[in-house]
Amino acid sequence: AVSFRLAELVAALGGELQGDDAADRAISRVAPLDSAGPGDISFLTHPKYRRQLAQCRATALIADRFHDAFRGAQIVTAQPYLYFARVAQLLSPPSPVAGAIHPTATIQGTVDASAYIGPHCVVAEGARVDAGAALLAGCYLGPGAVVGSGTRLGAQVVVQDSCIIGERGILHPGVVIGADGFGFARESDGRWVKIPQTGRVLIGNDVEIGANTTIDRGALEDTVIDDGVKLDNQIQVGHNVRIGAHTAMAGCVGIAGSAKIGARCTVGGGAIILGHLRIGDDVNISAGTLVAKSIEGPGTYSGAVPFLEHGGWLKNFAHLRHLESMADKIRALEARLADLEKKTS
Repeated sequence: AVSFRLAELVAALGGELQGDDAADRAISRVAPLDSAGPGDISFLTHPKYRRQLAQCRATALIADRFHDAFRGAQIVTAQPYLYFARVAQLLSPPSPVAGAIHPTATIQGTVDASAYIGPHCVVAEGARVDAGAALLAGCYLGPGAVVGSGTRLGAQVVVQDSCIIGERGILHPGVVIGADGFGFARESDGRWVKIPQTGRVLIGNDVEIGANTTIDRGALEDTVIDDGVKLDNQIQVGHNVRIGAHTAMAGCVGIAGSAKIGARCTVGGGAIILGHLRIGDDVNISAGTLVAKSIEGPGTYSGAVPFLEHGGWLKNFAHLRHLESMADKIRALEARLADLEKKTS
């Protein structure tokens, strides 16, 4: 198991170490306040958890100020949760990749000697796997696809023809990159005519994509995911979408084709962004929000209609359809009331 002395952590990550004999205390695990024990380090970010400090048995605490109630060593830092994340990375480093190709893999493209290719993977003709990358069991790289150095593909990940994955990425099991976008034209008799999807998916460096998320290839242009984007599980990204650098999205978000999303945005779980819209930088969209028009300025945006029993919804929606005429009637009544008040005064 990996362990660090507290003095080593502070030397690597900063912060102010406080407590008697704190420098030589060692930690090997991160844990929550209510279950932490000797050898663990925990953190405090919300005041409602302060009451747990007196009973906490962790060796060390990360917090934004010193707390007398806690009996162990303390690391004081302006951003405790971020510091905790850095400590967790140090204590749980990714397992090293040993260059190897499983005998059941099919290799027609180019694989760097330091990359790992697991059982039953397929690397098609013209595909490339760069240094230190890893493809776990059952992955498929189509012709011309590229997996950048240090990127890890979980089991059953599919990267279709000519799509490019950058460096140091993580794609969790079941991710599909570069399937056809939902593009069809309708005949006069109601039948659908498929539009060939000839673009690619281009994914930058340090991108993480959750399990069973799908990112469609572009129809004519490319679908682009910029550096540092974090996508949760079961997200749908339509064709020709662009997601700006360091944007993060929670599970089950749906993004329709040709939407453009800026940098450093957050999108809560289950939110829907309609096609051809533009979302500016530093926009935060709350969970379950339906975004039906473009958002230019930074800020937090929310909007959801509570569900009702079906019959009640129909009645309320019938009123909703007449809101404009009802508003006109109210304004007319207000004007008549104002005239009456003038006459009687």
